[in-house]
Amino acid sequence: MLRTKFRPCIDLHDGKVKQIVGGSLNESNLDELKTNFVAKESPSYYANLYKQHNLTGAHVIKLGPGNDAAAKEALSAWPNGLQIGGGITDENAQDWVDAGAEKVIVTSFLFPDAKFSLDRLQRLSANISRERLVVDLSCRKRDKKWVVAMNKWQTITDTEVNQDTLNLLSAYCSEFLVHAADVEGLCQGIDTELENGLEYQSHMQEVQIVCMTLNTITDLSLVNHLSNGKVDLTFGSALDIFGGNRVRFSDCVAWNNYQIN
Repeated sequence: MLRTKFRPCIDLHDGKVKQIVGGSLNESNLDELKTNFVAKESPSYYANLYKQHNLTGAHVIKLGPGNDAAAKEALSAWPNGLQIGGGITDENAQDWVDAGAEKVIVTSFLFPDAKFSLDRLQRLSANISRERLVVDLSCRKRDKKWVVAMNKWQTITDTEVNQDTLNLLSAYCSEFLVHAADVEGLCQGIDTELENGLEYQSHMQEVQIVCMTLNTITDLSLVNHLSNGKVDLTFGSALDIFGGNRVRFSDCVAWNNYQIN
């Protein structure tokens, strides 16, 4: 029986591990950027920490340019143990797999001119295989609907996160990654409407969903119940290893170990 797991992250901005308020990440207006945490430790420190505790499925996200070296440092610390996202295309996806990524995470490449391209998804999936592909469906709420947002969540696309979308895309990827960008980094907990809206995904036995952002350790139990264990979760700014005071990393590790054992 599946159980919701904690999945850690390494968010990179300007080559450093950071926790950023998602909706504020706008490179055309850097004054809007709101940063909750900037790590003194290197990306490899976090990769080794996750490796030590066997926290599989962790994702490394490059938030803008200047992060390739930091991302490769993390991947080198745990080859085939981390996923990589940020600027992934059909031209560089295999390079990142060769650099040690277990899977690649793609968003913007699939939405030229903010319109979904099935051809691009099919081409990328064929190039690296369905099993190595994660589709990022991070979204913002517009007119009571969740719509995929790209370009660091600043550009709204033509694609709604709904059952039809998940059914179509699941044929070409092994996971979905979903940030509720409007609450990302605010330590407000899960977007319960979005989580409930993902319940219908539970019949897709082969496609995992990973959601953010969480606020307390009890969110793991809540989402485990809502999704029948088929939605994994990631804590960001609330986590003590990222300067937060709401969730202890050790408790997340204990949750995963309990689910395994």
